[in-house]
Amino acid sequence: MEILRKFLRSSIIGPMGALVIAVLIVSMTTDRFLTAQNLMNVSLQVSTVAIAAIGATLVILTGGIDLSPGSAVALTTCLLAIFVKNQGMPVGIGLMLALGLGAGMGLLNGLLSTYGRIPSYVATLANMSGFRGLAFLITKGSPIFSVSPFLEPLFYGRLLGVPLPFYYVVALYGLTYVYLRNTASGRAIYAVGGNESAARLSGIHVSRTRLWAFILAGLTAAIAGVLMTARLNSGSPNYGVGLELAAIAAAVIGGASLTGGYGNVVATLFGALTVAVVQNVLNLNAVPAAWQNITLGLIIVLAVGFDMWRSDIARAASRLIWRS
Repeated sequence: MEILRKFLRSSIIGPMGALVIAVLIVSMTTDRFLTAQNLMNVSLQVSTVAIAAIGATLVILTGGIDLSPGSAVALTTCLLAIFVKNQGMPVGIGLMLALGLGAGMGLLNGLLSTYGRIPSYVATLANMSGFRGLAFLITKGSPIFSVSPFLEPLFYGRLLGVPLPFYYVVALYGLTYVYLRNTASGRAIYAVGGNESAARLSGIHVSRTRLWAFILAGLTAAIAGVLMTARLNSGSPNYGVGLELAAIAAAVIGGASLTGGYGNVVATLFGALTVAVVQNVLNLNAVPAAWQNITLGLIIVLAVGFDMWRSDIARAASRLIWRS
């Protein structure tokens, strides 16, 4: 009974329930969802959202917000395409440079919002426009196709019959979970978001912690950009549109508090899966992009509302179970 109570009060139950409900509803609306091919497509599509959502969660945990992942992904795809195809760099070197520049984008976000004292939503909104504008500038608005035949196996390759993106997502989420729970800097992220003044008094360098969260967010966005380049074998300034909304939605559906200090990165993965499932069924039913954005906004509102009432729902459920 005690184990059941703890489970009902855990941060996983809400996002898990949202995913189950989404799958049940989707399964009743179309018979194409549960096909093997479509489920494989969902598992591949969720990888970029899930990885970008890691960075979104880290920034939210510090009490900030990052609106630039979609544009960072677009710029990463363009840079990688230019490095590998136009400049003739080896794929490995191009990947390392693209990831390093992704971390640099996060560093710029962090510097502006911490040491520059610009609110994070303003700083990242400006860079959302700036990064995409730079992507258009360096490509002159034209996509770069057929980047390299060595990139596609990074996304569509398999290990033991399982697509490689599955391993990337599991590894990154596992590392992030361990980092947040078992390292001083990881716990500092929670502390800064939970109570900035108390964190500062306990010796935590608040600005440095927030800066580090933004750097990690930029890195995860770049990883998502690399996967998108590998998936499409191209780079384009038009890639990643709306990804920032999906990443934030995944974090919020996962129960991350927008005020900071509370959240579980594992729950974010359930949130990302929910977003991918909803987007997939909307695509299967040929729903226009405008209505897809409206639906995603409604999901965020419902997720936040459910999170606000989660403790009360858990207590009510516990009383009913106890009485029975």
